[in-house]
Amino acid sequence: MGQKTNPISNRIGITRGWDSNWCGGNYAEKIAEDYKIRKYLESRLAKASLSKIVIERTLKLITVTIQAARPGVIIGKGGAEVDKLKEELKKVTGKEVQINIYEVRRPEVDARIVADSIARQIEGRVSYRRAIKMAIASAIRVGAEGIKVQISGRVGGAEMARSEMFKEGRTPLHTFRADIDYALAEAHTKVGVLGVKVWICNGEVYGKKDLSPNAGVAANAAQAQGQGRPGRGGNERGGRGGARRPRRSNETRSE
Repeated sequence: MGQKTNPISNRIGITRGWDSNWCGGNYAEKIAEDYKIRKYLESRLAKASLSKIVIERTLKLITVTIQAARPGVIIGKGGAEVDKLKEELKKVTGKEVQINIYEVRRPEVDARIVADSIARQIEGRVSYRRAIKMAIASAIRVGAEGIKVQISGRVGGAEMARSEMFKEGRTPLHTFRADIDYALAEAHTKVGVLGVKVWICNGEVYGKKDLSPNAGVAANAAQAQGQGRPGRGGNERGGRGGARRPRRSNETRSE
């Protein structure tokens, strides 16, 4: 079943929580409203590298939590864009709206951001192999246990549609405790639509996990504010960097 089912819905209640948290009457109406909010935000904030939109409701208030790699695009100068966005959502829903914004600290291992990045590069006429291999290398360097990318459609402008898959590391879809992030993005090209699917394995979850949709996000944000933003140099970078072991005098270079 792991190969046939969406990995996120397959793990709800085990390692994943719900992205919409509410209960009560008018179920269909609320689902349609959630869909409308998500679609509006995705088109309005396309340049912000969105990762997740979590919607929580009380009797009179809708709380929308946006996780993005580029929160500055959403906030704007002096928070002006957020206020404008709040007013626009109030018109869409007809209810009071509160917006929370968090930064995604490691966008290289977020399936949604990776899939969107590959799709946008393909639309910009970058070679699909180059875009996918760069995304895979970045994810492994930052610390993902495995990544799998599948591209389908008229790949490279071919006459007949086909699928190609690129893998590195492990992505155990049948293991429910595996923390697997999944996303699908579409690249609208001159020859048609290409589908890009991304699976990223971020290790395995042992014990009971907090399934609330924003678990760990606020804590990470507070920690980041306390420590300041990590720099681009030194030991903050992932990968194989760092000081090399000095060569001993009795070691010889093998040619």
